[in-house]
Amino acid sequence: MYSMVMFILNDDNYCHDVLTAWEDVGVYGATILDSSGLGRVRNAGMRDDIPLIPSLSDLLKNAETQHRTLFTVVDSDEQIEAIVKATESVVGSLEEPDTGFLFAMPVSHVYGRSKK
Repeated sequence: MYSMVMFILNDDNYCHDVLTAWEDVGVYGATILDSSGLGRVRNAGMRDDIPLIPSLSDLLKNAETQHRTLFTVVDSDEQIEAIVKATESVVGSLEEPDTGFLFAMPVSHVYGRSKK
């Protein structure tokens, strides 16, 4: 049975290290998307760091920071557990705040998945 593993990475500075850790446990392909969560979108409009007389560059700064959403398809529960451990080895426990959100869901059919 195939599963899709999705990981919303809170700090995109860890993206390369997470992908390397996933490769080390047998993930040979993943898709990475820029994404943003509800809290970040809502808070982006409430800037308190603009000076009294702002310059154009002050006004154009983007306060909204991005997440990275990584996803891949795997073919065993063991591989899911290996991905969780590999991910936590980079970002810390996913039970801690501001690390990320990882989940897996069943996939009934897969086409075009290469096997290395």
